[in-house]
Amino acid sequence: LNNSFGSSGLGSPDLEDFTRLLTVPFSGRIKGGMKPGKKIIVMGIVDPEPESFDISLTCGDTDDSRADVAIELSARFPDKQFLRKACVSGEWSAEETPIPYFPFIQDQPFRIEIHCEHQRFRIFVDGHQLFDFFHRVESLPAIDTIKIKGSLQITKLG
Repeated sequence: LNNSFGSSGLGSPDLEDFTRLLTVPFSGRIKGGMKPGKKIIVMGIVDPEPESFDISLTCGDTDDSRADVAIELSARFPDKQFLRKACVSGEWSAEETPIPYFPFIQDQPFRIEIHCEHQRFRIFVDGHQLFDFFHRVESLPAIDTIKIKGSLQITKLG
């Protein structure tokens, strides 16, 4: 963890704390929210028998269905789809689906980078740009939480 994410206010965490911190489902604060030039890196390992996993950048750490979701990335293994959508004022956008290939393999490590630009997020998996996702949430600093759930283990966040 680097200083893109807020700490729990404790002293320097030991290895056990990091393991606990990266447990799925995971929710963590993005210090200062998003802004052009900032990137989020999620490294992990896909479960041996995966169904799906989701990575969401949200406005606040809440399960309120009305909370804005700036981007939700959903890897669906049975369909080999990597979907993305957003939720603004309680309304979900249509899922965007076309990708050149499905980059995730069961029981294998991966690295997802979410680059924030003025107009869009750029999504890279293992160094390959997969797609752009244009902002639906206009206030980038309000995007201050990352949530991760599903068939994966998180090995590193940055």
